[in-house]
Order: sequence, then C-alpha cells, then structure tokens
Amino acid sequence: MTTHPKPVTISVAAAEFGRDMEQGYATIAALLEESRNRGSQLLVLPEACLGGYLPSLGGGDETEESRQRRLKALPPALELDGPEIERVIDMAGDTVVTFGFCEKDGDTRYNAAVTVDGSGILGSYRKVHQPLGENLCYDAGDSYSAFDTPIGRMGMQICYDKGFPEAARELALDGAEIVASISAWPTARTATVENMEEDRWKQRFDIYDRARALENQIIWVAANQAGTFGSLRFVCSAKIVGPGGEILAGTGVEPGLATATVDVAALIGAARGGGMYNLRDRRPSVYRTITKEPVHA
Repeated sequence: MTTHPKPVTISVAAAEFGRDMEQGYATIAALLEESRNRGSQLLVLPEACLGGYLPSLGGGDETEESRQRRLKALPPALELDGPEIERVIDMAGDTVVTFGFCEKDGDTRYNAAVTVDGSGILGSYRKVHQPLGENLCYDAGDSYSAFDTPIGRMGMQICYDKGFPEAARELALDGAEIVASISAWPTARTATVENMEEDRWKQRFDIYDRARALENQIIWVAANQAGTFGSLRFVCSAKIVGPGGEILAGTGVEPGLATATVDVAALIGAARGGGMYNLRDRRPSVYRTITKEPVHA
C-alpha cells in the first residue's frame, strides 16, 4: 500500500474540449489555476482533452459515405513522448494531472489517458473497452496497471470501461486506491429528455461511478466532457466518490470543477475495517466463467 500519508485535495472537471488544440491548452491552464487556488494536488480532466473526441459514434448500419466522413474527422494523433504531452507536463508543476488524448503508435491509434506532473509521465493507459463502433477508429488496449504518484497509488480508466466491474477490480487488486475514470459520456441517443438530470445515460454514468467505488472500497474520480461535439451532447456529472459509494463533490449537469479534500487512508481504512473488506473476502475459485472468452452469436 502506498497511500499518501496526508489528506489529498482532488479536483475533477466537467469541461468542453474540441479540435482546437490551443483552446484545449488554455482550458487546461484555467482549470489548473482554479484547482491550485483550491489547494488541489490532483486534477482529473476528461477523455480527449487534446484534440477532442469523435464527432459521432456509429458503425454497422452507417453508409460508406458517412463512415468516410467520420474517419476523416478523427482527432489529431499524438505520441506519448511528443511535444504536445510535454507541454502539459511543463504546465503541471507540482500538480498531478490526468487527461485524455488520441495516442499514435506507428500507424496505430489508441484512445488513451496519461497521468503526469512536472517531473514527467507517471502512468499511461490505452482504452480497453470500445462502444458503438469506436473500434473503427481506434485499436483497443489490453491491460490495466496501477502506478505510484506523489499523492498515492492510482489507476486509470476511460469512459465505457466503467461498465465493466472486472476492469476496476483489476486496478484495485493492483493496489490502486484512487482511480481516475475519464469520459466523453453523452446523453442517450433515443428516448431523449429535456431535463438532463432525467437522461437515462446520465443516470447510468452516476450508478457506475458509485458502484465501482463501493464494490472496491476506493476513491473514484470521474471527469467528463461538457457541451456538445458533432452529434454528441455530454452529461457533465464530474464527481469524486468515496469508498462507501457516497458522492463527496460533483458538478451535476453543469460544466465546472468539483473539489474535495480526502483522507484516503482514513476513508479506505474505515470502509475496509468494518468487517466487510471486499477484496479480502473474494472467492476467485468460484468465479470460473469470469475469464472465459465470450461466445458470439
């Protein structure tokens, strides 16, 4: 266990990021300044901060013309050790910052996340679970690993990953006590509602966040895009969730920055020390089908 010995102040953003890279850097700078003003040691930003997300999700029944148009509108692909990531490292200073981007590795693209501070890259991740034709634009990652940072041991996920309890459990078993779950999570495409609080995809987003924190007894930090991009409208709902599933701070359905000061060791110790320590009380020998390959119809 590498829990930071002192309480950690965490900020998490619901913010709008598009194709304009300079505007993206300006938004990151503004959120960094505000988080520092609040005394934060960790700032978690959304998926696809540098260059924006996909303008639409599709595949399957889309026309070839629509597919080609979508593929031509992909975000810029950036190398992990390239100058674009280095620029955020230079901005970060003493703050630990998690953010999303499109990673280039040779001719391959990944929907990726990285955690940095002024010393460099602390951890990186390539999205494993791909929804609604995202596999037509990105290759999938193939692993979950926790990593040590100045504010404790962390893990990362991207968007649809939160729908898979095995993914969060992998990170918790690897010692992650803070998981940054970054998203470009939109409203429902059907059965739309005027009040975003009632949107069924927004409600799923919140349920997943609280469940993943509770079942692993960890701190869960969920960032999300705000506003609109292409045909997508994002639900905001950035939040910090405690190990009992309680929302410690959140933005609701508005853009903004949610902040909470968290004694990670005390909160996790209280959650796991009351007789119900979920990681300890697992029975892996019973879960025989968990890692079997799915049978596709």
